[in-house]
Amino acid sequence: MIRLSYEDGTVRVDAADELPDLPGVEREERVSGAAARAPAYRYAHLRTVLDERGLPYEDDVLALPECDLDLSTTYDLRPYQREALTAWTSAGRRGVVELPTGSGKTVLAVVAAAERGTPTLVVAPTIDLVTQWRRELETEFGVTVGQLGGGEQTVEPVTVATYDSAYLRAAELGDRFGLVVFDEAHHLGGEGYRDAARLSAAPARLGLTATFERPDGAHEAVADLVGDRVSRLDPDDLAGEYLAEYDLRRIEVELTADERERYDERQERFVDYLRSSGVSMESGSDWQELVMRSGSDPRAREAMLAKQDAREIMMNAERKVERLGDLLWRHRDDRVIVFTAHTDLVYRLSERYLIPAITSETGADERRRTLERFRDGTYTRVVAANVLDEGVDVPAANVGVVLSGSGSEREFTQRLGRVLRPTAGGDGAGRAVLYEVVTAETAEERVAARRR
Repeated sequence: MIRLSYEDGTVRVDAADELPDLPGVEREERVSGAAARAPAYRYAHLRTVLDERGLPYEDDVLALPECDLDLSTTYDLRPYQREALTAWTSAGRRGVVELPTGSGKTVLAVVAAAERGTPTLVVAPTIDLVTQWRRELETEFGVTVGQLGGGEQTVEPVTVATYDSAYLRAAELGDRFGLVVFDEAHHLGGEGYRDAARLSAAPARLGLTATFERPDGAHEAVADLVGDRVSRLDPDDLAGEYLAEYDLRRIEVELTADERERYDERQERFVDYLRSSGVSMESGSDWQELVMRSGSDPRAREAMLAKQDAREIMMNAERKVERLGDLLWRHRDDRVIVFTAHTDLVYRLSERYLIPAITSETGADERRRTLERFRDGTYTRVVAANVLDEGVDVPAANVGVVLSGSGSEREFTQRLGRVLRPTAGGDGAGRAVLYEVVTAETAEERVAARRR
């Protein structure tokens, strides 16, 4: 007889006699008897293999707490949400659902938990999101929800956690939940956070994200730990009926004469170094090589700093600031979010146009008050440096202005999602618009093309 048990983030496999070869199971040479281990996340697959081979086994892996919960929900899923949930269920209750920001991924997960009726852990990247999930779950299920992170360490049959806390306590809690929901599941691509999924034995796993693919290929690790992508829709699929219809408008501005001179000089200094050193800058690894060289090669360091200066010049150009003024006047009756890549530019815009600012330096209480006032209409515009791209419940806006950003498709999709949220009635809001303000004849043109 084979016995399965949970131990420190692994499934221990013991056998009274000779242990058969099982996929993903490694024998332990230093343990007496026929014993082996598998990573905890392989538990469901291991059980399937044993069933398929007709091998009898005793399963003592999960130690689920009492869950006398009425996990009923008042939500009525939209057709695309029900299709996504059905696809996830058909895939063995494992997999990633990719839906645009504002399309109701939280609702889908709450219904999944209700239908599964098992102790559930929800993992999210920020305290803001953890707070939102906790409020949603307590309202919907009428139970006390545990929280790991933000100064709290309480565990209940339904618990929410930050990725940091989930990974720190993964080995301890890996047998306590039957379902784990990973919000913004692409974060599992980071090596440290993978333990939040790797050390958990939860058979049911649901990943939620607006952008599953990662340029570094780490989405393959997410698929291994959570399951393959089982459903995908992009903003165009839902625009008009469930999300606002939208326009993308690109505005090009010129550098001032002084900015052009400084930009060209620094860009040429960077390109000269690439020519002489043989570095092609065709991938992220080439930039990493340049960073490594800069530690011992003064010319490499000078080239890297020149590139950073050129980037700041093109992204913070004066005529971008001027064009923003035109857009704010044109959309004076709309709700506008301005996105930038640099904190300094946020404060510059805030002072010039008297716009509330949100940056990584903004305290949680101040940020909450600002977003509440944006939600109730006291403020009709805000400007932010990256912090509203992900992990914050941003009130509905219908105009977005991207003054600067990276070439990341994920970042662009998140920013677009901020102006696509539906109205309270559930139908798409009036037509939204997202402006990209780009400096002409600079590397920013290629950056903008990549993120599209």
